[in-house]
Amino acid sequence: MQFSAPLKSNSKKIMLLGSGELGKEVAIEAQRLGLEVVAVDRYQNAPAHHVAHRSYVVNMQDKNALLEIIYREKPDYILPEIEAISIDALFAAEDKGYNVIPNASAVSKTMNRKNIRTFAAEVLGLKTGKYEFVTTQDGLKAAAERMGFPCVIKPVMSSSGHGQSVAKSADDIAASWEMAKEARGDASELIVEAFIDFDYEITMLTARNGKETVFCEPIGHEQRDGDYVFSWQPMQMSEAAKKSAQEMAKKITDGLGGRGLFGVELFIKGDEVYFSEVSPRPHDTGMVTLITQSQSEFALHLRAVLGLPLGFTFYGSGASAAFKSEVHNNAPVISVDETLFSDNSFVRVFSKPETHRGRRLAVALVFDEVEKALEKSRELITKIKDS
Repeated sequence: MQFSAPLKSNSKKIMLLGSGELGKEVAIEAQRLGLEVVAVDRYQNAPAHHVAHRSYVVNMQDKNALLEIIYREKPDYILPEIEAISIDALFAAEDKGYNVIPNASAVSKTMNRKNIRTFAAEVLGLKTGKYEFVTTQDGLKAAAERMGFPCVIKPVMSSSGHGQSVAKSADDIAASWEMAKEARGDASELIVEAFIDFDYEITMLTARNGKETVFCEPIGHEQRDGDYVFSWQPMQMSEAAKKSAQEMAKKITDGLGGRGLFGVELFIKGDEVYFSEVSPRPHDTGMVTLITQSQSEFALHLRAVLGLPLGFTFYGSGASAAFKSEVHNNAPVISVDETLFSDNSFVRVFSKPETHRGRRLAVALVFDEVEKALEKSRELITKIKDS
């Protein structure tokens, strides 16, 4: 375990368990509210480490190591920012009186696709596509035949779309099995989902502060290999579909409880809404709110955690585009020039200490009508270079 020396402070303290690009924005917003920030991750010089008061490097799935840091720092709020952490540590900390955001049970349910799917569909009665859980390749093949092709295959535990694939025929099953097994997280069990012939998918950012629930404008997004590449806000949808989406988002977040911001992923078919997944933390597709709202998803998350008012102004439409590395480098250099910035656009570089093919390194943000913003954001990421 590596850590920097503690400092004395009388301010309230948050501990980030996970210090990537989303955690970095949370840390910045926390400091703007006068909070002390402790950032924890599995690797040194993670993005949030650069802006936190103190940082730790530890095996995030080691219960005792995480608890040692928690007991040392005594944070007022513990904010899990990734899925791959020891849930036992969160329950143990909560039993000791620490405030886990939104709560350890919600984190446990949402970090495991089996738990959240059965909770949403079988406990809350939310509309979902058909699904089965399997533990063997033969079981996967049989379940896929019952679901029909194409079908979606995911590990029950993974992050950022790792291990997810679409099997278009029985010939794809072996490759989908291997892809799932290589995912970070727990791939001992897989979920097989019937493919929903949806028109589009959205993220409904939903914030709860213990007094009220507010929704951001729906965010449309495009994914590749289960990971976000483009997002835009607002997603144009019928009033009936938008109302249903908000009702479903409120039902799942009320069911999970606690305070904070949730990223609720939904499939939309006409006016019908299907539940997909939910993250009890800021969502990667929500980075577009850095340019579209007076209070980004990160600011809303901290306000909700602290029980502060959640009012904000939606400035107008915009889009985001993720820049991903094409190379492996232990000391990457990101080239950003003046052509990437204008009156209505800018780029945020995450400053990750190591790159590999497909790793997200920066995001381009554009404020404009959705189609124009998407076009420009796609253009901007072609001008970013990493080496």
